[in-house]
Amino acid sequence: MESGTKRRRRQRQHHFVLVHGACHGAWCWYKVATLLSSAGHRVTALDMAACGASPGRAEEVPSFEEYSRPLLAAVSVLPPDEKAVLVGHSFGGLSLALAMERYPDMVAVAVFVSTGMPSAGKPLAFVFEMVTKRKSETEDCLIVSSKTPRKGQALTMIS
Repeated sequence: MESGTKRRRRQRQHHFVLVHGACHGAWCWYKVATLLSSAGHRVTALDMAACGASPGRAEEVPSFEEYSRPLLAAVSVLPPDEKAVLVGHSFGGLSLALAMERYPDMVAVAVFVSTGMPSAGKPLAFVFEMVTKRKSETEDCLIVSSKTPRKGQALTMIS
């Protein structure tokens, strides 16, 4: 028979899916992933499209959805009885919002770390508009685009 402490410990184990920010990769989560794994949690640290060990160049990623594909794929294959804890840093927070919208029943909670949180019913560009309005708080940020933005093309925010 399982002891109460052992049962509580097993029940508290979660699947954390870690999403890096701009100009990073899964490698940036190595300390967090190690601590979570040591505590008995399942951890998946992702390389988003054209980042970290993921092949390709940023110019070759045609849309924000394609950039977010590794996260969408990871969440879509979760077992039906499992809900993930999504953790996104910086630009990764926007990908969390997309995954939460696409798979609401597969996400237990989302943790937005130093990121703008998208506003329900507003376009993705709204987050960037709010950031640029608060220039004094974001003087160390640079918003760039490799081309003139057109419909369906995301800007990149580097902080």
